[in-house]
This record gives sequence, structure tokens and C-alpha cells, in this order.
Amino acid sequence: MVTLNPYLNFPDNAREAMEFYHSVFGGELTTSTFAEFGAAEDPADAQKIMHSQLESGSITLMGADTPSSLTFPGTNSNISVSLSGGPDDDATLRGYWDKLAEGGTIAQPLEVAPWGDAFGMLEDRYGTTWLVNIGGAGSPG
Repeated sequence: MVTLNPYLNFPDNAREAMEFYHSVFGGELTTSTFAEFGAAEDPADAQKIMHSQLESGSITLMGADTPSSLTFPGTNSNISVSLSGGPDDDATLRGYWDKLAEGGTIAQPLEVAPWGDAFGMLEDRYGTTWLVNIGGAGSPG
């Protein structure tokens, strides 16, 4: 089976960010440093995260720090992470939304959209853009 999942880049705070996402989504978080992989060309990179992976049900989120030999790509990109589900997932998705919004910036409040689903968009405290869509959550008012 082929899977597609987001892989997030961080300037130097991947551990903190991935632990935050672990607090949001639960599941199992694994992390490995550049030193653990024997890949710390610059001693300053030794304790940076070379790879982390969060597995929680159908959610797989990966992330890493940017080593000093590369330029951090920044967070302003054409990619967003989307969470979606149906009416039965409403409470779960709203719980994720509330946690991701803590310390972040809401671009579009989570409310019923013209197409009848509840939809919202935010940038979390780590600069990642999240879209949340709850299908069949209502109809335009």
C-alpha cells in the first residue's frame, strides 16, 4: 500500500513541535538525532532531529530540523496540512482544532462554509498551516 503524509521542516525546534503535535493527536512519537544516525557533520547539529514520526490512528506526521549545511525553507509555502472527517468525527476534529489554535493564528474560523461543511484554517505556533473540514456538519445559515 502506498501512503502519502506530510513531512514538516523546522529551523531548530522539531523536537518541541513534534512533542506539541503528539499532545494534540496522541499516538506514538519516535525521534532520532543526527548524532544517532552518525550524520552530524557540524557538531551543532548533533542533537537536532534528523527524523521524527508521529503515528496516531490514520494520522502519520513526520518532521525534522534543518541541518546547518542547508537553508531552512521557511513556512510560507503552497502546502497546508488537511484534517477531515464526517459528522461522527466532529468532536475529535474540533478538539484538534482547539489545540492547534493555541498560540497560533486563525485565518478562517471553524464554522459552516457555503458548501455545508464546517471548515476552518489556521497557522499553528510553529508556522504550519492546517485546514480542518467536518463533512455534513450543517448547512449554510
